[in-house]
Amino acid sequence: MNVAIIPARGGSKRIPRKNIRPFEGKPIIAYSIEAALATGLFERVIVSTDDREIASVAESFGAEVPFLRPAEIADDMTGTAPVVKHAVAALQASGDEITCACCIYATAPFVRASDLITAYETLIATPEKAFAFSVTSFAFPVQRALAIRDGGLTALYPEFSQVRSQDLEEAYHDAGQFYWGRANAWVVETPLFSHASIPVVLPRHRVQDIDTLEDWTRAEHMFRALGGAKP
Repeated sequence: MNVAIIPARGGSKRIPRKNIRPFEGKPIIAYSIEAALATGLFERVIVSTDDREIASVAESFGAEVPFLRPAEIADDMTGTAPVVKHAVAALQASGDEITCACCIYATAPFVRASDLITAYETLIATPEKAFAFSVTSFAFPVQRALAIRDGGLTALYPEFSQVRSQDLEEAYHDAGQFYWGRANAWVVETPLFSHASIPVVLPRHRVQDIDTLEDWTRAEHMFRALGGAKP
């Protein structure tokens, strides 16, 4: 079986109550839950949270919360992989035979069911790979990055300062939406950012990380410009 796992801890600090903060008419976590349900790929859509209010909101939109996340993996220092590993192990311990688990971030209002389906089909068609996840390209060559030091500017990569931009290798970054993975890959902690993963490239206009209030405002403007949620 396939499961969707949506991490949503209660202790977000830069944007308090971020995972259930209203975004264009409904709690932001609702978009991730609805996209997962719309794929038809998941036998279970699980929210991993340590917070009973988040659990109640998640359940009202059709997700399950079969356990509360332990405090030791609900702090600022815990990354995504241990949370998904815990959820997979907990479901397996309850008797579920999991083939693939897809981690979908709770603050991903641009996530689309069609992208989740494409990623899943790509992963299944490539048995030697462990993961498939969303990436997008940088809008500006990363090789031309600058640092501000001692009141002035310096090139982070001076060896590329005289290379034409069209001759620089295109660079990509994690789009922060979803990560499909084989269950065993999550359990044994196979590195995500490695050759074990397949990129699912998304256009930049459908990608916005939401870590600050400025990010949130930008995401709202982008969402409206795109005409709201897409099927």
